[in-house]
Amino acid sequence: MKSISLLSGIVLIALGFTSCKDEKQEQAQKTIDSYVAYVDSVKNVKADDLKADWKDVEAEYDRRAANAQVALADIKDNKTAIEKINTSKVKYEEFRNEMVTVLAPPAPSPKQQLRNALFGEGKIGDDMSFAWVNAKNIHSVYQQFVHTVENNKDSYSREDWDEIKLMYEALDSRKNTVEKEGLTSSDNRKIAGLKLKFAPMYTLNRMGAKSKETAEAKK
Repeated sequence: MKSISLLSGIVLIALGFTSCKDEKQEQAQKTIDSYVAYVDSVKNVKADDLKADWKDVEAEYDRRAANAQVALADIKDNKTAIEKINTSKVKYEEFRNEMVTVLAPPAPSPKQQLRNALFGEGKIGDDMSFAWVNAKNIHSVYQQFVHTVENNKDSYSREDWDEIKLMYEALDSRKNTVEKEGLTSSDNRKIAGLKLKFAPMYTLNRMGAKSKETAEAKK
């Protein structure tokens, strides 16, 4: 009788162990399926609609992906599960690449690109504010402006030259204000030299660009 009881106990323990193991494997499969379903649900949303919440989407993806990898260890025959995870990884990476394009800031207009080159990235926007130019940096601002124009003069269109003149006049206007704020005589002389270099360069190349456009229009 004792042998039968002992055997029954062993069987019950084995069944309990098997049941526990099956539950663990079932839970692991649910975790992986949840990961796969999450990737599919993200891909079904338009990229533009996810822009505001993209950081949260990424964080949730990382969490589910990590859990899915851990769950693999609890699945006996996990070849199918591995294929599922890898397929979803590829899907998500493709979508992530699409999101990189959507999240990227729009390329600046040609006019803004020119302003960035003349003064520095984002220094002059649509407001045309030169408030950041002061007595200490105005000489270097003129230097960058004139040297940039000199280095690129052969590539500018007539419209570019018109924009350059507009920016030059605005900088000159700022100089009139800065002179009252303690512009040194040394910097003033250097700026005068840069202005002497710019004036004929502008006149000659602006005329050349206009003539080129006229000739191309006649073709």
